[in-house]
Amino acid sequence: MRVFLETGRLTLRAFTDVDAGEVRGIIDDAEVMRYINGGRPSAPGEVERELMPRLLHRYRCFGGPGFWVAEERGSGRFLGWFVFRPESEDSSREVELGYRLGRAAWGRGLATEGSLALIHKGFSELGVERVTANTMTVNTRSRRVMEKVGLRFVRTFFEEWPEQIEGSELGDVEYALTREEWERSRTPSH
Repeated sequence: MRVFLETGRLTLRAFTDVDAGEVRGIIDDAEVMRYINGGRPSAPGEVERELMPRLLHRYRCFGGPGFWVAEERGSGRFLGWFVFRPESEDSSREVELGYRLGRAAWGRGLATEGSLALIHKGFSELGVERVTANTMTVNTRSRRVMEKVGLRFVRTFFEEWPEQIEGSELGDVEYALTREEWERSRTPSH
């Protein structure tokens, strides 16, 4: 299995077809999916038919996928996944950052650790110029991760979603970080 990157506690690798069962375990956890679909369990075949093709998709500009399995380093335990995918098939200049980790990974700083590593790899190796992330306004945990990794609040926006979920009336938020901002934050000030 192709390892994309490793951190102190995580291995991020490409998805394979055999990950479908683990994916189902994550998306059928109502608490994990609370701010995504209101916690509704997946329909029969939904993971294989709809989600796995997205997770396996390869982006031309990356020469690989934009979704990465997060495993506990050492044990190889499936924890969830990270998103680091180009906004366009043909350019890696702007990428979306995201994470969906099972509850066993919550509260341990793993979303922050993986996100920081992806941002570093994107800006230092992949030609990324801007990283964006979105979540529901009420998803304070996810917003906190975005802030910890250096993304800054850009805007609140409202979209039409197929389902109303609790808190959706407050909209979604966008956060972003440019390569220039990232480089400036890494330079010690005098």
